[in-house]
Amino acid sequence: MADEEAGGAERMEICSESPQTPQRLASWWDQQVDFYTVFLHHLAQLVPEIYFAEMDPDLEKQEESVQMSIFTPLEWYLFGEDPDICLEKLKHSGAFQLCGKVFKSGETTYSCRDCAIDPTCVLCMDCFQDSVHKNHRYKMHTSTGGGFCDCGDIEAWKTGPFCVNHEPGRAGTIKENSRCPLNEEVIAQARKIFPSVIKYIVEMTIWEEEKELPPELQIRKKNERYYCVLFNDEHHSYDHVIYSLQRALDCELAEAQLHTTAIDREGRRAVKAGGYAACQEAKEDIKSHSENVSQHPLHVEVLHSEIMAHQKFALRLGSWMNKIMSYSSDFRQIFCQACLREEPGSENPCLISRLMLWDAKLYKGARKILHELIFSSFFMEMEYKKLFAMEFVKYYKQLQKEYISDDHDRSISITALSVQMFTVPTLARHLIEEQNVISVITETLLEVLPEYLDRNNKFNFQGYSQDKLGRVYAVICDLKYILISKPTIWTERLRMQFLEGFRSFLKILTCMQGMEEIRRQVGQHIEVDPDWEAAIAIQMQLKNILLMFQEWCACDEELLLVAYKECHKAVMRCSTSFMSSSKTVVQFCGHSLETKSYRVSEDLVSIHLPLSRTLAGLHVRLSRLGAVSRLHEFVSFEDFQVEVLVEYPLRCLVLVAQVVAEMWRRNGLSLISQVFYYQDVKCREEMYDKDIIMLQIGASLMDPNKFLLLVLQRYELAEAFNKTVSTKDQDLIKQYNTLIEEMLQVLIYIVGERYVPGVGNVTKEEVTMREIIHLLCIEPMPHSAIAKNLPENVSLILVLKPGVSGHGVYELKDESLKDFNIYFYHYSKTQHSKAEHMQKKRRKQENKDEALPPPPPPEFCPAFSKVINLLNCDIMMYILRTVFERAIDTDSNLWTEGMLQMAFHILALGLLEEKQQLQKAPEEEVTFDFYHKASRLGSSAINIQILLEKLKGIPQLEGQKDMITWLLQMFDTVKRLREKSCLIVATTSGLESIKNDEITHDKEKAERKRKAEAARLHRQKIMAQMSALQKNFIETHKLMYDNTSEMPGKEDSIMEEESTLAVSDYSRIALGPKRGPTVTEKEVLTCILCQEEQEVKIENNAMVLSACVQKSTALTQHRGKPIELSGETLDPLFMDPDLAYGTYTGSCGHVMHAVCWQKYFEAVQLSSQQRIHVDLFDLESGEYLCPLCKSLCNTVIPIIPLQPQKLNSENADVLAQLLTLAQWIQTVLARISGYNIRHTKGENPIPVFFNQGTGDSAFDFHSILNFGVQSLIKYSNSIKDMVILFATTIYRIGLKVPPDETDPRVPMLTWSTCAFTTQAIENLLGDEGKPLFGALQNRQHNGLKALMQFAVAQRITCPQVLIQKHLVRLLSVVLPNLKSEDTPCLLSIDLFHVLVGAVLAFPSLYWDDTVDLQPSSVSSSYNHLYLFHLITMAHVLQILLTIDTGLPLAQVEEDTEEAHSASSFFAEISQYTSGCIGCGIPGWYLWVSLKNGITPYLRCAALFFHYLLGVTPPEELHTNSAEGEYSALCSYLSLPTNLFLLFQEYWDTVRPLLQRWCTDPALINCLKQKNAVVRYPRKRNRLIELPDDYSCLLNQASHFRCPRSSDDERKHPVLCLFCGAILCSQNICCQEIVNGEEVGACIFHALHCGAGVCIFLKIRECRVVLVEGKARGCAYPAPYLDEYGETDPGLKRGNPLHLSRERYRKLHLVWQQHCIIEEIARSQETSQMLFGFNWQLL
Repeated sequence: MADEEAGGAERMEICSESPQTPQRLASWWDQQVDFYTVFLHHLAQLVPEIYFAEMDPDLEKQEESVQMSIFTPLEWYLFGEDPDICLEKLKHSGAFQLCGKVFKSGETTYSCRDCAIDPTCVLCMDCFQDSVHKNHRYKMHTSTGGGFCDCGDIEAWKTGPFCVNHEPGRAGTIKENSRCPLNEEVIAQARKIFPSVIKYIVEMTIWEEEKELPPELQIRKKNERYYCVLFNDEHHSYDHVIYSLQRALDCELAEAQLHTTAIDREGRRAVKAGGYAACQEAKEDIKSHSENVSQHPLHVEVLHSEIMAHQKFALRLGSWMNKIMSYSSDFRQIFCQACLREEPGSENPCLISRLMLWDAKLYKGARKILHELIFSSFFMEMEYKKLFAMEFVKYYKQLQKEYISDDHDRSISITALSVQMFTVPTLARHLIEEQNVISVITETLLEVLPEYLDRNNKFNFQGYSQDKLGRVYAVICDLKYILISKPTIWTERLRMQFLEGFRSFLKILTCMQGMEEIRRQVGQHIEVDPDWEAAIAIQMQLKNILLMFQEWCACDEELLLVAYKECHKAVMRCSTSFMSSSKTVVQFCGHSLETKSYRVSEDLVSIHLPLSRTLAGLHVRLSRLGAVSRLHEFVSFEDFQVEVLVEYPLRCLVLVAQVVAEMWRRNGLSLISQVFYYQDVKCREEMYDKDIIMLQIGASLMDPNKFLLLVLQRYELAEAFNKTVSTKDQDLIKQYNTLIEEMLQVLIYIVGERYVPGVGNVTKEEVTMREIIHLLCIEPMPHSAIAKNLPENVSLILVLKPGVSGHGVYELKDESLKDFNIYFYHYSKTQHSKAEHMQKKRRKQENKDEALPPPPPPEFCPAFSKVINLLNCDIMMYILRTVFERAIDTDSNLWTEGMLQMAFHILALGLLEEKQQLQKAPEEEVTFDFYHKASRLGSSAINIQILLEKLKGIPQLEGQKDMITWLLQMFDTVKRLREKSCLIVATTSGLESIKNDEITHDKEKAERKRKAEAARLHRQKIMAQMSALQKNFIETHKLMYDNTSEMPGKEDSIMEEESTLAVSDYSRIALGPKRGPTVTEKEVLTCILCQEEQEVKIENNAMVLSACVQKSTALTQHRGKPIELSGETLDPLFMDPDLAYGTYTGSCGHVMHAVCWQKYFEAVQLSSQQRIHVDLFDLESGEYLCPLCKSLCNTVIPIIPLQPQKLNSENADVLAQLLTLAQWIQTVLARISGYNIRHTKGENPIPVFFNQGTGDSAFDFHSILNFGVQSLIKYSNSIKDMVILFATTIYRIGLKVPPDETDPRVPMLTWSTCAFTTQAIENLLGDEGKPLFGALQNRQHNGLKALMQFAVAQRITCPQVLIQKHLVRLLSVVLPNLKSEDTPCLLSIDLFHVLVGAVLAFPSLYWDDTVDLQPSSVSSSYNHLYLFHLITMAHVLQILLTIDTGLPLAQVEEDTEEAHSASSFFAEISQYTSGCIGCGIPGWYLWVSLKNGITPYLRCAALFFHYLLGVTPPEELHTNSAEGEYSALCSYLSLPTNLFLLFQEYWDTVRPLLQRWCTDPALINCLKQKNAVVRYPRKRNRLIELPDDYSCLLNQASHFRCPRSSDDERKHPVLCLFCGAILCSQNICCQEIVNGEEVGACIFHALHCGAGVCIFLKIRECRVVLVEGKARGCAYPAPYLDEYGETDPGLKRGNPLHLSRERYRKLHLVWQQHCIIEEIARSQETSQMLFGFNWQLL
């Protein structure tokens, strides 16, 4: 030992001079004898220095120095030359055949339904995209992490095991053998290096000391630096940990959050550095604080800084090993050998086992890297995978026990690797043969569940821990993995070991057989419901395993018989108590049975009988193999004891019957739940179905009369069938009736249910088909609902082909109806009655009788053939007769119609059976004589046929009449078949009687047909009326059905008729002297709150429309444009031409009195203060739900009637002579300058620059009044109040500022929302290709009408001086003389907004201090005309200046008049702009571009003037004719169709204006920046293009990297459907702070991209999310559908998904109609959760 130390000292000296370059170091290492010691020495010096700063490390620097001083020398040492060159060579030396990618949590994986050997075989995204399976029926999953891509594994796929990249023998690999570059020396070096590296990694990873390092690493002087390290656990939530850290360390929230995120990611984190004592103190603090919050304190340790450093480096070294191994198979093999080598002379297991056994003690980060090491080494090499699996099984029990007591997730536990090994068929077989893995797993199960065993050695899961049982399921899962693929070749050893495993599995079933027994509560209700979930959950977990065991056993006849014997023994062992107890004797009809005296209603009974059910399963499989005959060799007849086998399942069915009869209701909910699951699709295969089979086995082996006696006895019905029962106790009668019904039903099942391969002669496909037919008999269903109602291991491919109607439901074909069995044993009570109702209804519609006899059942297999003897035995006859007699007996109340129906069903089964047998064999051979027994005189001297005849006459049984008729006919048929063989002679007479029969039958049929026809006609008539009403309704409410318009329907039609009469005589022109009349009529509206009617008048109290004002980016040409100024300083008078942010006002069209609305709103406020749950709407900002349609509203629009205006045509014509455009402009300018002089005494008036026409008459201040004025309209106060209220709301929402009704910007926003709403509606109509006026929804029509009239009234509630100021600024755009200091240039504004503002503000010029006047009709018609013409001319200029010269329009160059004028005009303006716009554009191109560009503006103007003035538009605008539309617009708006004529008409006036417009330096500047200008027509916004195949999107998401965080842990990538950005949602890394609140990435994005409203697609879940504002959102069906026409939220079903254009279009319309907010409010209204999803952090 001393020498060693001296050596150590010596070495230290050498080391201090050890060479510094990687190359030198490597060669120096080469000279040393013992690499391990040298290597450790090197690490001991460097590692603590490199990883010195644990708290906030400089990661890049660390990485650099580790590379430089450790990894590069290692690589040099390994390769003996420059590692970069070698690695490069190795990289190109050939592809691996295995992919081996390890999945991270949340990654998408793919499986192939056609080719995968089992469901656990999966491909990663890249391999899938390049494989043949892309075109198969693939399935998508989201990985929970820790899986492994099976590409290249030949055992995992039936076909196509390789993707293109991993295929062996690809072009790249043929040139050289894949192993060529690895020469012997490198391999020798690897054998030297790897063991040392691995040993260091393992030693450091499992090092336990907190203060000391291993001696060979202690060469430095020890420093006194410690860390307080906090470990991750699953007990504490994020908030707990943050809280504890903040309290204990006294740190900021941000720091605590940082620590917590790191702990969650890595599994541990140093939270404090310092001396030992300080860290110890911090540790105690954290523990005590965390204990306050939950029972478990946090796990904290104090570690020496050097230990931290070495442990950190050990993991880094692991990643390096991973990298090196990925280059060559040899490296992997050397690594595996080193890991598996046991150290001689030490009792420690090999290194890899030590790691495995330590796994549960490791933290998350370390586990991940070690598992990756295993994946990249052992799992890539098949032979070593086998060796690893054997080590794994060796320590299986210990590993599973540690996992069960550990609290980390399964995905990061070493036990999760079992799926990688156990599902490989060859490996599974090897493990069974060599290590009997089945027994190992089952014993593990028994060893981890001992605390749940009671005195009788049965399980009892009372007070179980859910977490622990959840972990135990993992062990059960492993059993499933081992059994997942059946062996094809059985060796003797495999058979022996499998049977051994089966025996040990039977031990578990023995502990479950009869567990959790219950006794019926009598007297008082049970106090506490016992826990039942655990037992049922384990039953569900075991269901597949039980089936797999049965399948395995059935592979081989010998094996099956031995297994049967074992199972039988186990059942018998569990039934000892049954054999030993006292007996009673039952007698009936001369038959007697001795049986145990046991009553379900008094004694203990259990629903859990897995042993009996497994035996039933094995019996069926024996029957399938035809081996039942050999059974006696294994189980002798006296040992068989069939009564014992039948006993327990029978009790179970009786228990169910008694629960239905409400005898157990004092036992509470737990029993009801158990009975539900017993029959539910999730469990029934191994519970209920097997019990029925066991009874069928009993019936096939026992004497039928004895069997029925046993059934009667157990159902406790022996007394009920004695003649003597006459009870007056109604409850008891009801109970008896239910029990008899339940018993008859079970008898029907025993005799009639043969759709189990092995019970009846049927195939699996027929069984599935039958299940589906019966499901569709209930109602048409979508694919997913059918799949949900079938056992999960049934494959639907064969049966369901996606021939689906639009919304994806399957309907039953008529030819399958004949297979409908009303007593189908998988129907629940409700399904049974629903199916019966549906089928009767269907038969009625087709004029058939309503009898629903059973379909002819398939034949029993030989082993079960005796079951049918139940039908014709004495006791069955007795039961049937008793039921019928009681039905006829008027005094008896021991019968129900349901019971009769079942008795008929049993009769029908007997007759069908006999008929089928007679048809197959000659009469002498048929021993089944149901007919004789039924028609023979019974003991009571009445036979069944006569009873039936009597029943037919009972009036209450009208519904069963058809069935009785069917039965009597059937009796006849069987009788004839019996006689046919005896009396061939008599057939003729037989035919006669059939004929007679048929004649009466036909009469009945004809009568029924007549009635049905009459009923049909009546129905048709009613349907026609309904559909007419409906059509009408749908027409009015296109997309939104719920917005029932409250304007009475007649109003529309009246308006149409009257106006057509009136208007045809007048002009349909809105502007100028030829203006048509305003069409107004009396409007009487009903308030939806008080239901009173009121006429709309200006002097009346106000009526209002509920409305919603919202910011909108639906028309933006510049998505995501930053909002430049805050609402406080924004000037909204001018709208940018890109319409980036508008204010949209939408209404749902429902009318209220203003007073009623105010009361309603106050009531809502009150009730919301008293409510506890999250509010759906924000009362602060005036939100409420419309009382009628529940749309979200935040204000109301006052309804103001249109003021009728008549034009006196003579006056108008006279005026036309006087008032030209030039004079109008002079007058306006004079008026404005007059105001200016008054307001600013002494300033220079505006110069007058037109002086033509009227010679010397100067235009003075008053001349504007000469053309006609009238007095101001007087509105009632109530209307004024509402106008102010609404205007203030628009201002508040439009600018996002607090309300202020005196703000000068209020009128600007009123005009702006009028303009924007009109543009939005025009855009929507254009998008849908609808006519301008004909297709408006009622809500749009009423909304626009109210909005325009409100805007007219709103001017009056403001100071006129203010309106004038705004007007002057608006006019200065088109009249440059008015140049105010901040007039924008022509290209940087939207002119339609200017038009709306100018028209609405213009009357303010008529105001004077002394009198309030407004223009007369004539004046305003000219004002409108000239304003419109001026602004239109400016718009024409706008369009031509921004024309896109790059687009060749494929059109013949025509020389039209328009084209000429276009060319000359264009030449003119290009002079003014001093060459900023190109010449040489052909005239026709200019004209087409102009026409296309100006149409939207003209359409908006038409809408605006129509709702402002009420002049009826031309007919062409009501119909959908693109051709006539343009000319109709021009005529309605008094424009020449050749717009250039407008300029010619006003040329003298306009030319100077044109010059001024074009020479504006700002405009020239705009033109120079070509890219920034908006072109006309503006492009319509669409949601982004989505790929057709959803896997493309998943692929995109898998490449998404969060911009802010380096770790590639699970992200929620979310796609914005407005702009296509992919965001990282619901993640702390991407949260932003907005106004001091944290919001998630999506909400933050929505604020910029859609003014707070946005549509996102969560890619990994295939869900669409609508969000609005900061805290509201809702889910919406995604536009992707599978081949069955269904969406798949959460990718639960995983079928291939494709884009549905129709769905996507609907989503687009929801956005363009501004209904997103409404959708959100609706969905929240319907799903009010107490604690909703926190949308803010999305």
